[in-house]
Amino acid sequence: MTSIDLNADLGEGFGRWRLTDDEQLLSVVTSANVACGFHAGDAATMRRVCELAAERGVRIGAQVSYRDLAGFGRRAMDVPPAELAAEVAYQIGALEVFARAAGARVAYVKPHGALYNRVVHDEEQATAVVDGVLLADAALSVLGLPGSRLLELAGKAGLPVVTEAFADRAYTDAGTLVPRILEGAVVTDPDAVVERSVSLARSGEVVSHTGTRIEVRARSLCLHGDTPGAVDLARRVRERLAACGVRVEAFA
Repeated sequence: MTSIDLNADLGEGFGRWRLTDDEQLLSVVTSANVACGFHAGDAATMRRVCELAAERGVRIGAQVSYRDLAGFGRRAMDVPPAELAAEVAYQIGALEVFARAAGARVAYVKPHGALYNRVVHDEEQATAVVDGVLLADAALSVLGLPGSRLLELAGKAGLPVVTEAFADRAYTDAGTLVPRILEGAVVTDPDAVVERSVSLARSGEVVSHTGTRIEVRARSLCLHGDTPGAVDLARRVRERLAACGVRVEAFA
């Protein structure tokens, strides 16, 4: 039977402000990308999400970012490699404290926003992220875009690599994500997102923004938690996958 992991970005709040419905999404997904305080999240939020994830058997991942709370980690930055490696390790370590306190552990690392897109092509920044992961824990898996420099370098460094796809993001013909600043970068039609999820899980294919069918082989499927109706959409995706014979299970 075909299987796939469902991951979502969680803990993306700060203080009294909350962006994602963490509790409800944790009843659907199998892996949680937890914000570690650099683009969103704070100590109390990280602790709460780790406790909820551990209770539900959801794998905990560190979603590391550039230090950019004001821009939600989506602004391009030039961070010296040594500094970026240290900040990646710092974020992982902070989350690990709360994961262990909840009786779990950090199982993987996924970059967020501008950093995620940067390490698809930028060898220097990708190397810095890999160095940061190795500094924190050389057994951690790295979750990222198929064909990215990040996954290539992580694999060469001996880190387990996991490919992911996005049902609610538009793809270029080259298999990269269409930048959010462009119209149509986010797929908003719930029915389209559900069907794209099934296609990605079963055939490893998706239709690009030009209408071309491209290959995107992925072990994990990302469901964004900050979109309207995210919980209901996540449930629909999981139910549809099950109805099509796809087993939903964590990769880590």
